[in-house]
Amino acid sequence: MVHHLPSLGENLRHARKRRFPNDDLAAFALRVGVSRSTLQKMEKGELSVGIGKYYRAAQVLRLSDTFSDLLHLEDSLFDDPRLPL
Repeated sequence: MVHHLPSLGENLRHARKRRFPNDDLAAFALRVGVSRSTLQKMEKGELSVGIGKYYRAAQVLRLSDTFSDLLHLEDSLFDDPRLPL
């Protein structure tokens, strides 16, 4: 799981720069409600940042609808709905 966090951070940085091209780190951090240093950690994909902060950033970026896809498990033809996951 940890190896996916850097790409999450890169995606956050890319989305920030596209959606708010005039914001520097401090301005976007203010939008999200985190410190500049926390936003830097988020964009590096550091494990120390809680998922709630990433969700808030997704809300600001108007990407929160896709956030639930992180834990979405597609049904398979081979799944038995009678068995617990």
